[in-house]
Amino acid sequence: MDRVVFLLLIAATLLIAITGEVVDLSFDNPIRQVVPEESDEQLLTAEHHFALFKSKYEKTYATQEEHDHRFRVFKANLRRAKRHQALDPTAVHGVTQFSDLTPKEFRRKYLGLKRRFRLPTDTQQAPILPTSDLPTDFDWREQGAVTPVKNQGMCGSCWSFSATGALEGAHFLATKELVSLSEQQLIDCDHECDPEQANSCDSGCSGGLMNNAFEYTLKAGGLMKEADYPYTGRDHSTCKFDNSMIAAKVSNFSVVSADEDQIAANLVQHGPLAIAINALWMQTYIGGVSCPYVCSKSQDHGVLLVGFGSSGYSPIRLKEKPYWIIKNSWGSMWGEHGYYKICRGSHNICGMDTMVSTVAAVQTSTQ
Repeated sequence: MDRVVFLLLIAATLLIAITGEVVDLSFDNPIRQVVPEESDEQLLTAEHHFALFKSKYEKTYATQEEHDHRFRVFKANLRRAKRHQALDPTAVHGVTQFSDLTPKEFRRKYLGLKRRFRLPTDTQQAPILPTSDLPTDFDWREQGAVTPVKNQGMCGSCWSFSATGALEGAHFLATKELVSLSEQQLIDCDHECDPEQANSCDSGCSGGLMNNAFEYTLKAGGLMKEADYPYTGRDHSTCKFDNSMIAAKVSNFSVVSADEDQIAANLVQHGPLAIAINALWMQTYIGGVSCPYVCSKSQDHGVLLVGFGSSGYSPIRLKEKPYWIIKNSWGSMWGEHGYYKICRGSHNICGMDTMVSTVAAVQTSTQ
């Protein structure tokens, strides 16, 4: 029976790739994952799903024309979530706060990682670490090194949240103090560029790179607390950095080898890591361990790697498999309370292994 189901999944995947249509193999309706139980009749109506979506996420539209357009987009995203569920069966896909956005709108408003096709020649490489004694499970949240999930809003500032998250963890390791650092300082003040690549400057809500942010922080002297330089989610504002109010300083930063054991070892030894990932599957993600059959390695989103687990999901005919734990910056209502799990051991899935950075903090105290 397992063999039959496995072959059916492969056949469905091939059919989707060829025709763009999904064969229903009796996956759960994704709507059931995110709304209270309703009658089957109600669950069959897109209007009902849309009404629940608007209520849950407090969505309003200025005109009837806009409302009708968003309803059409919503219906398209229901079909898209079903396709994602078929191609990523170990995760749960369905309605999210982004279900009234086209993929293009989603990328423009909520991603923002600058594309990088090669690392600069002067990039400092992290030293190779021993991997023989790696734990099977590890989570920096349990050690107190991770601040609560933040929300970037409709601003392509993911790169700044990835960078501050890594420095928050490094500062905790150096001082045992967990301090929430200012993303808005990076948005307003950081215009650092990769000298070897055109159009690679950090540009607020229009995107940036985590290593550029670390370079800026090193040159500026450090980052202020979020409380002293609060987030607005808007760019083109005057830089308000006050070097007398620095809360955390960068000592150095380096790029980690694209090897999953090295990534795990650096995570355990040096704290949460700034990474880049392709976010295609994240627009419809609700929970579980994402391990899509196909995922582009072209990164478009900056996130924070905070841990890993040993047994998060069970693909057909295989025993439970390990996964990575990723902190996102879309608020706690998204995903698993703001977190994303993606399978570990599938080399460079969604490009997550090839832009990984570790940062060290100067041992200073904010008290």
